[in-house]
Amino acid sequence: MKTLILYFTTDGQTLRIAERLAQEITHDVELISLKQQAVDFAEKLASADQIVIGASIRYGHFNQAVYQFIEQYHPVLNQKPSAFFSVNLTARKDNRKTPETNVYTRKFLAKIDWKPTQVEVIAGALLYPRYSLFDRLCIQLIMKLTKGETDASKEYEYTNWQQVAQFGQRLNKAR
Repeated sequence: MKTLILYFTTDGQTLRIAERLAQEITHDVELISLKQQAVDFAEKLASADQIVIGASIRYGHFNQAVYQFIEQYHPVLNQKPSAFFSVNLTARKDNRKTPETNVYTRKFLAKIDWKPTQVEVIAGALLYPRYSLFDRLCIQLIMKLTKGETDASKEYEYTNWQQVAQFGQRLNKAR
C-alpha cells in the first residue's frame, strides 16, 4: 500500500501537519508539495493506492493552484481512496472544526468535482512575527473581528496534534 500526500502551504503549518500524517501512516508514504513544477503528478497519482491533499486558507480562500490541480486530476482522485484536510484559523473554534460547520471547507467541497472519502478540518497556526507588515496588519484586523489573538509579537499554535495523529491512524485503515 502506498499513500501519496500532496500539500499546499503558505506559512509552513500545512507542511508540518502533512509531515505528522506521514509519520502516523505505517505503510509507504510519499510527501510532495503542489508547488513543485518538476513532478509528474499523473504518474505519482497513478502509482498511489491512496491520495491525501492538504491545503491552507489565506484571506478566506484556498490557493488557486489547489483548485487547478483538482480540476485537472479529479477523475483519478475519485477512483481511489482519498482524503482532504483543510487548515485554517477558523477551526480553532469548537463550532467550526468539522466539514459541515467550517464554511471554507464546505464551500470548497461544493465547488470541486472531487469527492474525497475522508475530510478533516484542522486548526492552523498564527505566526505573526513571520508575516510581512501588510499580512500582519490584515490578519490582526481579521483576528480582532473574530475575537482572536492580536498580539503581533507572539506565535499561536492552534493545531490539535492528537487530532492529526488520529486522522493519520484512520488513513492507515483506508483501503
